[in-house]
Amino acid sequence: MATSDSREVVIQATPEEILDVIADVEATPEWSPQYQRAEILETGDDGRPRRVKMTVKTAGITDEMEIQYTWSDDKVSWTLIKAGALKKQDASYTLTPLRDTDPEKTRVRFDITIDLSIPMPGFVLKRALKGGTESATEGLRKQVLKIKKGG
Repeated sequence: MATSDSREVVIQATPEEILDVIADVEATPEWSPQYQRAEILETGDDGRPRRVKMTVKTAGITDEMEIQYTWSDDKVSWTLIKAGALKKQDASYTLTPLRDTDPEKTRVRFDITIDLSIPMPGFVLKRALKGGTESATEGLRKQVLKIKKGG
């Protein structure tokens, strides 16, 4: 059975700055603790990752997965190609600039849907998913601000 979660955060950065941080997938383990390793297998004509192999550890399970990215000016999404513990994973960041209030701020919405191929108690799955969405938003926010400050 598929499980979904979403979360929003406002980041003091432009959509381009945020997408640049997301596109640096090999640095994802620095700001999203469930990611152990990320390797770009294929890049697109724009230089951004298209296919990526990642090692993820969550809820006591380590899994290697391959995902396919799709990029636009205000959104990045990915879908699972293959994994051991997952049958499905679809996720996205949707970026909405807050031009009317502050042109340097962007609302970032993270959505994820997963379907496990292994049994896991519902409360464990929901806790793992909540932790993942939190690091996908707050971890991203902190990383973007760190890079903007030259760190």
